[in-house]
Amino acid sequence: MKLSNKLSFFLYFSILLFSCSNSSDNDSSKDISENTAKIVSVTTSGNENNYSFNVGILSPDTGCSQYANWWEVITEGGDLIYRRILGHSHVNEQPFVRSGGSVKIKEDQIVIVRLHMNNTKYSVNTYKGSILKGFSPFKTIDKFATELENQDPLPTGCAF
Repeated sequence: MKLSNKLSFFLYFSILLFSCSNSSDNDSSKDISENTAKIVSVTTSGNENNYSFNVGILSPDTGCSQYANWWEVITEGGDLIYRRILGHSHVNEQPFVRSGGSVKIKEDQIVIVRLHMNNTKYSVNTYKGSILKGFSPFKTIDKFATELENQDPLPTGCAF
């Protein structure tokens, strides 16, 4: 085999090997960084001004020192409509779904559903939509409506 053919084979094989080794790293459904949490689903039920939300969460919980401690429904302008406190970590239950309500919104009102971690604050990986049209993944800007971290209701502790 000529040197140019060997070099071409080596380059081809290297590129193939590199792309295969990185392809699994791009599967965001399985990969969450050390302290990034995200919402993975939002479904609703109920009637106008009395909706229940079912929020699927993927969170790198390690116990009370690092866990998703609430999810909330907010307006596009950053006003709190509803907050669901999560009273404990979910180390062995990932992803998990927690329900909450009564959420007082109209069926066509656009809202954002977002997640908070006790040690890393709000995730920018949110869902946005309405009861009428459904919800889909949406990224908020960093530091969006962070003043809500001090607004009641707030967690009073972590059970485990």
